[in-house]
Amino acid sequence: MGVTRLKRKDRRNKTVSRLEVQFLKLGRNLETGSRSAESEKSQIAKNNAVLAQISGK
Repeated sequence: MGVTRLKRKDRRNKTVSRLEVQFLKLGRNLETGSRSAESEKSQIAKNNAVLAQISGK
């Protein structure tokens, strides 16, 4: 049997739903203690420490 092609509407739905899932995964908040928690060596953490020192004075 030949390969069936999706109609244009179905191809679009497939793509859109895949992108939505990807967007939702990226938009999740980081939970404390999760494996994706930010390391203290990261540049963002260093910047936050400097900003905290400046605002503390």
